[in-house]
Amino acid sequence: MTLSSFNLTSIVNKFRLSYFVFAVLLCATFVSIFMYAETRMEQELVKARLLQQLELSQEKEGEQSIYIADPGIKIYQYDVAPERLKDQATNTVQETSVTVNTKAGITNTNLHFFIYEQNAQEYILTYLEDSELVMANYPVLAIFEQLEDIFANALRVAVILSLLIAIIFSQFSSRQITKPLLDLKKAVEIDHQNLAELTHLPSEVGVLARAIDAQNKKLAQYLKREQLFTGDVSHELRTPLTIILGASEVLASQLADDSYLSEFTDRISNTAKETSEIITALLLLSRNPEKLDNPITSINTIANNEIARLGYLIKYKSVTCTVVAEKDYTVNVRPELLKMALGNLIKNAFQYTDEGDVKITIDSNKITVRDTGLGISEDMMPLLYERFKRLERMNTDNNTISSESSSNKVEGTGLGLSIVQRIMTHMEWQLTHEANESGGSTFSIHYH
Repeated sequence: MTLSSFNLTSIVNKFRLSYFVFAVLLCATFVSIFMYAETRMEQELVKARLLQQLELSQEKEGEQSIYIADPGIKIYQYDVAPERLKDQATNTVQETSVTVNTKAGITNTNLHFFIYEQNAQEYILTYLEDSELVMANYPVLAIFEQLEDIFANALRVAVILSLLIAIIFSQFSSRQITKPLLDLKKAVEIDHQNLAELTHLPSEVGVLARAIDAQNKKLAQYLKREQLFTGDVSHELRTPLTIILGASEVLASQLADDSYLSEFTDRISNTAKETSEIITALLLLSRNPEKLDNPITSINTIANNEIARLGYLIKYKSVTCTVVAEKDYTVNVRPELLKMALGNLIKNAFQYTDEGDVKITIDSNKITVRDTGLGISEDMMPLLYERFKRLERMNTDNNTISSESSSNKVEGTGLGLSIVQRIMTHMEWQLTHEANESGGSTFSIHYH
């Protein structure tokens, strides 16, 4: 697993990161303790060595302002000590980095120093670390410096091993911790066949499984009620629609060929047919997508039929409609659903275009319906696919939307685009909208 693929939203990765961070913090704690203990031990050893040397020098040389002892020990009376040491020295052994000249050249080493008071006289005792320190001078300090390197190397190895063990353990434990969750995921994915086996578990996974199982039962009951309601309503509506359609046909047959009432009988007939088709489409949408057959359907034929059916909407307008397609394109889909989706887009284009043209373009990837109509304002965009939300005509006199004048209203319920979007989701297609620079809208159905 690469760093770029490490996803912190994953519970498994969170467990792994937690173990690793815990190991890092634990190692940092032990390293800090070791370094503190090592520093304190070195300070005490250096202090004891320097105090020992002060006593020996006083016995051997008497009272002097400066004592020098090899290797690297120098003791000052406070008054003659370097000012830098006076400013920094305390009762606690301190360490600072210095540069010194040796036989091998200029090297960097550490200087240890502290203040000590004896018989009302203060001394600053210093010790300059030197690789030439021999066992005979101060064997305890010499042995400590050797052990210090050994312990430091051992600590590095221990830290590396601890981090490796933490990584390996996190991989194993995270799988064990998340396995019940993965089992729950699989049980939900396979239509809950194994979900009942997890509901009896006393752990948190069992609680979650029981909650999911209870919610699934509620959803199943809700879907069943919705399907029954859809079926019952559709069945009950077909009878009055059939009566309306039959009555409109009888009425049309009794009118003269040039009667102005023929237009109204045609509208009654078309509306009844359209409502019947909507019911058919809704019944198809209420079924599971995998249970529907998808015959080869001609897109060109559907588009031309819808233009002919809805032609009455632009019959008295200065609007032309064209279909652009290099060949007869087909797609595997129920024709009722494609007819409903494309028909709603063409109907909207016809209704909201007073002059200009409506252009339907078909290619191997999408169906585009472009118009030169009203377009869609920015404030309507968030509500574009909401149910019962409709665009009203713009009053050209004051550039405001009119809801009072009946001549400005467009017939419809505001369900068209909502139904189209639902059909797109059902067929796993995509519906997009673009505003035209010259005015109007372009809706595209992407079916590949």
